[in-house]
Parts: sequence; structure tokens; C-alpha cells
Amino acid sequence: MKKNFQQPSTAATCIAAIILSATGCKKDYNTNYPPATINAVVKAASGDSLGIATTMNAYRLLAGNQLNSTTGVTGGRREVNWDAVPAAFTNTNNFPSDFFGASDAALPAGRKRGLLLQNTGTSFRIDSTNFADIDPSYTTTFVTFSKKKLFVYMDNNVTEVGFKVPGTNTDAFVKGFGVVFCDVDDANSTSLEFFSGSKSLGIYKPVTTATGSFSFLGVNFPDEKVTKVRITAGNGLLGAGIKDISNGGTKDLVVMDDFIYDEPKALN
Repeated sequence: MKKNFQQPSTAATCIAAIILSATGCKKDYNTNYPPATINAVVKAASGDSLGIATTMNAYRLLAGNQLNSTTGVTGGRREVNWDAVPAAFTNTNNFPSDFFGASDAALPAGRKRGLLLQNTGTSFRIDSTNFADIDPSYTTTFVTFSKKKLFVYMDNNVTEVGFKVPGTNTDAFVKGFGVVFCDVDDANSTSLEFFSGSKSLGIYKPVTTATGSFSFLGVNFPDEKVTKVRITAGNGLLGAGIKDISNGGTKDLVVMDDFIYDEPKALN
């Protein structure tokens, strides 16, 4: 099912602001994370594809109105929707961690988006069947936001992403990052944690909605350099015979669709 997300906070009023109006506020998650002095702008929504479109478009403007498709630019934004991934890397657990972070001049511009999957595992999966090849029940558990492919890390529910200046090996930062999640049933199972170097900028969590809807969460940090995003997607792993909570299982299984982020810039 699809959902919307909220920023970390102990203040109920601030949580309500995110849930009801998808606006941003400052907050602290707990004593292990940065205090409310972290300035964050949150755009969050849940529902079907039309239900989250307005909020996603607002985040796109925040990230950068121009969608970049070439290297050598400094403004605008990047998006990854997985749909252009070739058949050789679809419906198998072999998606390269640097597929959208290529620096080889011989590779097409579409591969040079400055996005690196930083986990050491090799079981990243792009799927065009709603993961029905893994378990038939997933046909109704998951739906695609941008047709027709979804993304998941088969070995872990945690995926970490980092950034390079597109088309290079130069370490980079962004000001924010947004994700479309599919089927968040448990509000405590899924989150985004942002880092500036070793400093956590906070954990941002979802609010659940009805089965068969999406959650979009985008967070922007005007005063920070985001060098890594830790995505926790659900509390279980996809597998044969493993069903989602919504289909009688015991785990909240969550997959991902679109990523949105501003143009990665070189760290100084």
C-alpha cells in the first residue's frame, strides 16, 4: 500500500503539521539525533498517483525546476524511476550499485546521474512484475507509481545512497532527497535518515494509509550538505512464501519507486 511520511519529532503538533498539510518544520527525533536547530523542509503525501502528484511537484520545484539529462550542469534536479533499466538487469538480483553513478565517458548520459548505492551487497533488484516472480501475492501487494518497474534491496531492508558529481568520481552532496514508497503498513518500519558526513540530520518516518496507495517523502536541508541517505524500507525481506501484513503476513514489506534529488555538487 502507498503512504506518506513525517519528519522525526516528539512534538505532536509538528507531526500533525506534516500529516495534514505536508509542510516542513524543525524537530528532534530523540537524544541521539540532532536537536530542533536542524532546518528541514518536508514535503509529504500519501494516496494514489494523483493524490501525491501535487506534493511531488512541489518537491521537484524545491529540488530544482529543470530536470537534468546531461552532465556539466550546476542547477536543477535529477530523477530515477528505474524504467529505463535494460532487460539484462530486470527481474534478476544483479542491478549494479553504480548503474546511475557511471563515470565512464563511453556510457550514455542517462547512466550519469550521480547516484551510488553504497551497500556492499549485490542483490539489488529492478522488477517489472510487481515482484510476482518472487511470490504471487506481491501482485496485489505492490503497484508501480511510474510504470512499470520497482526497486528493492533483496538482502537487507536498509539501502544507503551517496552522491558523485554526475559523470565523474568526485564526491558530491545534495540539499535533499525524496522517495516514493510502496505499501508502508507500519509507521515505524520505514524511514529516511540523512547525513552530512558523520552527522545525522534526523530520521523521518511515514504515516500509513489504505492498502494500494503510495507514500512520498521529500526532505530538503537549506543549511546542510547531505552526503548520504539511509533508506529503511519495511521490517522484512521479500521471499517465496513471505507475505506482507496486508496479505496475512507478519512483516511490513516495502519497495520503492521514484527517487528525486537536486543536482549533486562537488564537496569543498
